[in-house]
Amino acid sequence: MNQGHTMHPTPTPRLRRSQLGAAVLALTAITAVGVAHAAHAAPASAKYASASHAIGTTTQLPRGVTPLHYALSITPDAAASTFTGKAVIKVAVDAPTSSITFNALQLAFAAAAIEGAGGSKQVAQKIDVDAARQTATVHFARPLAKGQYQLRLDYSGKIGTQATGLFSLDYDTPQGRQRALYTQFENSDARSVLPSWDEPDYKATFALDVTVPSSQMAVGNMPITGSEELGNGTKRVTFATTPRMSTYLLFFGLGDFERATAIADGTEIGVITKRGALAQSRFALDESNALLREYNDYFGVRYPLPKLDNIAAPGRSQFFGAMENWGAVFTFEYGLLLDPAISTQSDKENIYTTLSHEMAHQWFGDLVTMRWWNDLWLNEGFASWMEGRTTQRLHPEWNTALSNVAGREAAMSQDALRTTHPVIQHIATVEQASQAFDGITYQKGKAVISMLETYVGADTWRTAVRSYMRKHAYGNTVSSDLWREVDAAAGKPVSAIAHDFTLQPGVPMITVGEAVCSNGSTRVTLTQTEFSKDQLDKKPLSWRVPVIASTVGNAKEARVLVKDGKATLSVPGCGALLVNAGQSGYYRTLYAPSSTRALAGSFARLAPIDQLGLLADSQSLGLAGLQDPSDFLELAKATPLSADPQVLGKVAASLNGLYEQYVGDPLRQQAFGRFAMARLAPMMAQTGWEARAGEASGVATLRARLIATLGDMGEPGVLAEARRRYAASEQDPAAMPAPLRRTIEGVVAQHADSAAWEQLHARAQQEKTPLIRNHLYDLLANSKDTVLAQRALALALTDEPGVTNSPAMISKVAHAHPDLAFDFALAHLEQVNARVDASSRSRYFPRLAAASAQPEMIAKLAAYAQANLPAGARGDADSSVAGIKYRIKLRAERLPAVDAWLARQVG
Repeated sequence: MNQGHTMHPTPTPRLRRSQLGAAVLALTAITAVGVAHAAHAAPASAKYASASHAIGTTTQLPRGVTPLHYALSITPDAAASTFTGKAVIKVAVDAPTSSITFNALQLAFAAAAIEGAGGSKQVAQKIDVDAARQTATVHFARPLAKGQYQLRLDYSGKIGTQATGLFSLDYDTPQGRQRALYTQFENSDARSVLPSWDEPDYKATFALDVTVPSSQMAVGNMPITGSEELGNGTKRVTFATTPRMSTYLLFFGLGDFERATAIADGTEIGVITKRGALAQSRFALDESNALLREYNDYFGVRYPLPKLDNIAAPGRSQFFGAMENWGAVFTFEYGLLLDPAISTQSDKENIYTTLSHEMAHQWFGDLVTMRWWNDLWLNEGFASWMEGRTTQRLHPEWNTALSNVAGREAAMSQDALRTTHPVIQHIATVEQASQAFDGITYQKGKAVISMLETYVGADTWRTAVRSYMRKHAYGNTVSSDLWREVDAAAGKPVSAIAHDFTLQPGVPMITVGEAVCSNGSTRVTLTQTEFSKDQLDKKPLSWRVPVIASTVGNAKEARVLVKDGKATLSVPGCGALLVNAGQSGYYRTLYAPSSTRALAGSFARLAPIDQLGLLADSQSLGLAGLQDPSDFLELAKATPLSADPQVLGKVAASLNGLYEQYVGDPLRQQAFGRFAMARLAPMMAQTGWEARAGEASGVATLRARLIATLGDMGEPGVLAEARRRYAASEQDPAAMPAPLRRTIEGVVAQHADSAAWEQLHARAQQEKTPLIRNHLYDLLANSKDTVLAQRALALALTDEPGVTNSPAMISKVAHAHPDLAFDFALAHLEQVNARVDASSRSRYFPRLAAASAQPEMIAKLAAYAQANLPAGARGDADSSVAGIKYRIKLRAERLPAVDAWLARQVG
């Protein structure tokens, strides 16, 4: 799934994805948090033995009956929000049994029977449904002998309104209101549409036919092999049988759609949109063509299905943006379509990374699937890594390699808190599986892969990946299956490093001793400890850390593997010493003060990616109390205007983040704001409001960031110009060009008065284009004014915004008013719950409070979790509490040093 980067205007990290089952099953395995605690406490010698034992293959179904093939017939009734189904499931029975248990969620069974060899048949004696365990058990009067059978089930179910299971999305068109149907099964919601062994290890083939309105287009994983008119305005559509795959990858869509196609390497590539939007998919279709060719070559295994569609859907989810259903990738419109009225360069790049992420999943995840959710990172970390690698390769002009630093930082921010977890974590319940779609799984997974690829070399890494794909095609794996191939290709035990970074949580820290230069080289001692934001006195874990270092101005690098806590390194040259050169390492670097000063003096000569890495380390270490926070401010002050646009953007984002830490203290915030605005004003003057012919793509992105940042701070010039352009656009559309439209409207909405808010509200009510309509309702929830924020919250609980906009609006209010949004959601718990699917509430509510810095919120979150969440489903609540505690500490203990630095600047 795409979770992070695909999240649209309102989201969290770029994490995308999945809906869960509602119940938590009482298993005896340790929880994810328990794994983290165990890893911290375990002695080094026992560490991997205990982790491997704890993270064994899990099942929530009894073993002994295995599905081989599903023949499914589905008849949806979109108007009534119900469907009926018939399933004929070929199963293998391993030992005599008088019952068969499978997954089922909110399904009602009308009949069940089983047929064996020779035509023997039994009608079910009874069917027991266990709602808590999300299972159904069919009982037979006579035991079934070992062998193969056909299990026949007639059933019915519900069509939902949130993006889970089989769901509907309503949208406006010039011809009136339309309804489309889609499915979203990851991680554990296939069971709400078909009785199934809904676990990734139970792969089977699927033959699907659907009875649908004759005027609508049906879409599945495979091409259509037949369409039969049935009369009464309906038809039966039959799809080709899929290869062996996991249940969560099955897809069905239905609506008033259009489709465009192309052929790439013998595969039919398609994009499917609602009628009238097909022209906006041209970019996605063209880029999908090139991506498929690239992946066929890289993986050494050709894409095995005859077609690959990308399906664009109106609406959105708070938890994912796209889903890699094999041959039928589902994506919300904002992640696939370029609307010329509002789309930006950043939108184009996000669409490309979504495409490359989901298409990479067609191999990593679909062809080869993790055995259980413990190894989810084998899907998500690798798709995230492939998206970055491939974007940089096929679109080097975007220079997206620099964004790797931002992704690594997002992971480290979560990984440095006591509530973190290992990349490979024990998953015992569907709720825990849902919560595993996070920054550790995606971004840390991606960062570790990048580090290991750099360590062994790109060609060696690709050789290992190709071997892994060939050996495990159509099967299921655990992480050790991959490491076995990497070790063999590299000829050295890379798996030992991989285990350090995937089986234990946390962020290594490399402390760089005083550098000594002699005879043209610099000698230095490196010491490995651990970076933590909220446990500065904890005993550090031990990692084997690949380190690359260089001296500024010298192209030669030195490499060493830091193990057992120490290493000595001799680096060519005698300039300022840079550790983690190229930023492929997943660790923090803490320099001696003299080295910090030397690097600051050489900052302009560093490569842009190293400037980003140094800024990130300096800021994080300063805010954690491991070095002076003013070190970062000095770097921000010294960053030249000639720096790469992404480096300037990092300075802007970091200053904006510090500015927000002063919320609630207006005088101190204004003082910091004066410094930040003065630092950013020359960048804004250099970038300007108007795009220049031939400017780099990064400049367009920087322009929008600077306007948004200075607008957030209330910089008078930017605020006045944004308001002027917004007002003028009614007569002159060029006053608010498409690449800046959302940014300018966002600034205006942030600082809107009641009259301006009502004007936006009227526009939202009249807008018919889903992408623009969603944006306008986001704007209504974007106000800094508390009264207007309260009005947005009240509006979110009406029917007006639509069922997918309502939770998004509450989340948007929570960005600026976390305490207000959380209190409101709790006060209207039943109404909010109706707008958030049950399996995702354990994430939704804690995330509303995540930006708070109020001590009272800690108790509120704890009370909410105690009353509403099972003990094994409180990971997001615990993470939000840890973040709040850290934010309180930061404001109390770090901001005074920032204040003192500001005072010295004035003095």
